[in-house]
Amino acid sequence: MSRVAIVTGGGRGIGAATAKKLAADGMAVAVVDLDESTAGETADAIKQAGGTVIAVGADVSDAAQVAAAVERVAAELGAPTVLVNNAGVLRDNLLFKMSDDDWETVMSVHLRGAFLFSRAVQKHMVDAGYGRIVSLSSTSALGNRGQANYATAKAGLQGFTKTLAIELGRFGITANAVAPGFIATDMTQATAKRVGVDWDDFVKNAVSQIPVGRAGAPEDVANTVSFLVSEGAGFVSGQVIYVAGGPRA
Repeated sequence: MSRVAIVTGGGRGIGAATAKKLAADGMAVAVVDLDESTAGETADAIKQAGGTVIAVGADVSDAAQVAAAVERVAAELGAPTVLVNNAGVLRDNLLFKMSDDDWETVMSVHLRGAFLFSRAVQKHMVDAGYGRIVSLSSTSALGNRGQANYATAKAGLQGFTKTLAIELGRFGITANAVAPGFIATDMTQATAKRVGVDWDDFVKNAVSQIPVGRAGAPEDVANTVSFLVSEGAGFVSGQVIYVAGGPRA
């Protein structure tokens, strides 16, 4: 049977690559992004490749919008049993410069967003006796200068994931987190710009510290998510998989 997957923050970067990969795996995919037209770009690519997809505009931190989005997915594609919590934003700054809004925005999108979508989707998974939840953490969860908000949110998602694994396992639902390292995306380019480093130099410096000797691509993360949401990954739950080209702990 064809599973129905929701990918938040699916308009670009890792989210777009993941949505495309899950569609290629044979899933019907709902691409969720703050701007439905941004989600639509990914959806169009999936349609052109022959996949089943809808684009949904929703603010992941708004409970009413999340509930409406999940209801729409269930009505148009079927009950969602795969969820990828990928939506995220950056508001980087050193602690003494970080505003209340910098902190709250990052917490709302990463943590509240994952909570709201997981809560809304889990009832469909429980009814089906099957579910896969993957949340995007980061190597920044281990601490990263200028990212007190982002690092805290990404570490929080690891605790959230492990708790969901414990609570939902009896219903045939697994929960895991993927923690990417250096991945070449628009968001990473924004970080380079923030710190005033040329992009090519930024990449070169990052790669010099990566054991496999290259930068990561969104598809590297998408392939890992693909495994974790597959039928064959049913005995993998509560784990944080570092997709970073080398060991992290």
